[in-house]
Amino acid sequence: MELTDIFKKVKAASKELVMITDEQRNNILNAVADAIPMSKEVLLKANAKDLARMSKTNPLYDRLQLTEKRLADIASDMRHVATLPSPLGKILKQRTLDNGLELKRMSVPFGVIGMIYEARPNVSFDVFSLCFKSGNACILKGGHDAEESNKAIVALIHDILKKNRINPTIVELLPATHEATSEMLNAVGYIDLCIPRGGKKLIQFVRDTAKVPVIETGAGVVNTYFDEYGDLKIGRLIINNAKTRRVSVCNALDCLIIHQSRLKDLSELCAPLIISNVILYADEAAYSALAGNYPEELLLHADENTFGTEFMDYVMAVKTVPSIDAAMFHITEYGSGHSECIITDNENNADKFQAQVDAACVYVNAPTSFTDGAQFGLGAEIGISTQKLGPRGPMALEEITTYKWIINGRGQIRN
Repeated sequence: MELTDIFKKVKAASKELVMITDEQRNNILNAVADAIPMSKEVLLKANAKDLARMSKTNPLYDRLQLTEKRLADIASDMRHVATLPSPLGKILKQRTLDNGLELKRMSVPFGVIGMIYEARPNVSFDVFSLCFKSGNACILKGGHDAEESNKAIVALIHDILKKNRINPTIVELLPATHEATSEMLNAVGYIDLCIPRGGKKLIQFVRDTAKVPVIETGAGVVNTYFDEYGDLKIGRLIINNAKTRRVSVCNALDCLIIHQSRLKDLSELCAPLIISNVILYADEAAYSALAGNYPEELLLHADENTFGTEFMDYVMAVKTVPSIDAAMFHITEYGSGHSECIITDNENNADKFQAQVDAACVYVNAPTSFTDGAQFGLGAEIGISTQKLGPRGPMALEEITTYKWIINGRGQIRN
């Protein structure tokens, strides 16, 4: 089937979605959630085929891997989405004009959302649950690395939709080819919104190529600033969690910025990272403070390419600064507007950092690993937007709806 034919069918199917009640949506989401653990053997077998093509040393291996625990978590997130209030039909604004016309601004679905993502099969479930709950059809374009996993996931979803007499075309998976990506980005009139979720190169390609509207879920070049008033005990915990919890996700820490007066504490701050064999690329001052106190084979000199890099691996940069202003300048120069953190016991510095740092999520004394739709209580997320026009930060149900004006009259005419 030609891809244009798929786009047409999904667009047509999206019109049927608006007639499904929220109760029906919730029942189907729960049915899919129930089917996930029941289908674990099929899903894990398909995932194993994908994993067999990737080296275990590849940082993306962790993203690609499904386990019984992760499937259970995915099912739990989907059940949580089913419990959330519907984002549709909300009256966002209303008024009656002097001539008696009644105006209402009401939340509605976008229609068809296209999703481009890489080696993350869990995204297929997340996107379906959020799109279905919000009344949107979805077209999925996963990467080649997760092709078998995505096929099995969409087949499961289609099976549940058919059993519930819902048109399965409301969710379709495109071939894992570059040609499919290009056609998707040019599907004007069929795809109402495209959301890329992946690395810097993917985001840039989509931004430069797309003719359909795009919301960027940008790369996460994430910094944490350990202030001169930072608490050493919580600093150790925050830095280790932000860096090592899951290195291949966009909220993982890439650069530790440290006030020069706290260089004496740097080796202790970084000590927990040794267990995970984290490689540090340190500037001269930080290197001198770490030399002899951090494994020699894991300590390297920073260069011009170190800062501003999203490592997605057990690698971290270390930058020394003379002041909080210098730390914020570094973040402005090298950050991606995703998530930034300050560790400090100084309330004025905390307030200043949160007011002046330009990012979707700005933390005080908490790791950036919390930048996640589920952690924010939004249910599964469709992505984390780093742009300012439209949604910003974790995008869930409300962020994938738009609105239209409803106008009721009684024969009024305009002069």
